Amino acid sequence: MNYRKLGRTGFSVSEISLGTWQVGGKWGDPFSHANADKILNTAVDAGINFIDTADVYGDGESEKAVGRLVRSRSERLFVATKCGRRLQPHTAEAYQPAVLRQFVEDSLRNMQLETIDLIQLHCPPTEVYYRPEIFGEFDRLREEGKIQHLGVSIEKVEEGLKAIEFPNVTTVQLIFNMFRQRPPELLFKEAARRNIGLIVRVPLASGLLTGKFSPQTHFSADDHRNFNRHGEAFDKGETFSGVDYETGLAAVEELKHVFGPQTPLAAQALRWILMFDEVSCVIPGASRPEQILSNLQAAELPALSAEQMQAVREIYDEKIKPMVHYSW
Repeated sequence: MNYRKLGRTGFSVSEISLGTWQVGGKWGDPFSHANADKILNTAVDAGINFIDTADVYGDGESEKAVGRLVRSRSERLFVATKCGRRLQPHTAEAYQPAVLRQFVEDSLRNMQLETIDLIQLHCPPTEVYYRPEIFGEFDRLREEGKIQHLGVSIEKVEEGLKAIEFPNVTTVQLIFNMFRQRPPELLFKEAARRNIGLIVRVPLASGLLTGKFSPQTHFSADDHRNFNRHGEAFDKGETFSGVDYETGLAAVEELKHVFGPQTPLAAQALRWILMFDEVSCVIPGASRPEQILSNLQAAELPALSAEQMQAVREIYDEKIKPMVHYSW
């Protein structure tokens, strides 16, 4: 495993880490603590030391599983969780310092930990990034020892640029993959200048970039890849990175020709992300332990060639850019 600095946190984190949205099972399935324990321990055994969760994943069950992992292992594990999405309705007005403080304390109870390494605002409405009192509350939580660092999880590049103006924001979590190529144009440069850690989520575009989907692939009724394709439940960009499914499939076929059949496309897609030095870590999810080991193949691959990088960019420019580039 290779490790990179997570910005100003100083944490040395595994460049391939773990996101736990579906760690208890596939999307839509009931949370399974037995399965979660297998996935989490497989990850740590393989050298992963950064785990990203949220209070809404499995309605707190993911946090409980992550806390159990940390308490059971001797390795130094870094835990990132998120707060804000429990607000109903999820509006800018609902974001209040006292409410966010309560969410942090609830997460500490879920995980049975004394402090959270990294707490992240969980894709709040854009207006929240213009309210200093929200960010100031996390300074107080840090002084009390309840958190170590503050980060943000964003939908839009503009939100990240605004967030890192606050001096206590140390990380930005964002969607970045072969189908979402806008961030390097400005956000990556500003993050590097300010020593901000970049955590990449949705690296495989909700599975599209595994190359395993087809027009006949069925997603269950409770799977966001079925019910959120047009943003019915949350931001459309979280599902297939905002790419139309059929267009995405066509682009994937072209990507397969670029890389050939020797290595799974998923591993090449992860390796593509790691070609960007500004990225601290990428957090693919896993619904079973074998997916952890599959994802880790990316760390062993050689660097992509200039020709491969250019080919990926050309496929993006031709097929994907018009539908996503200026929306997020």
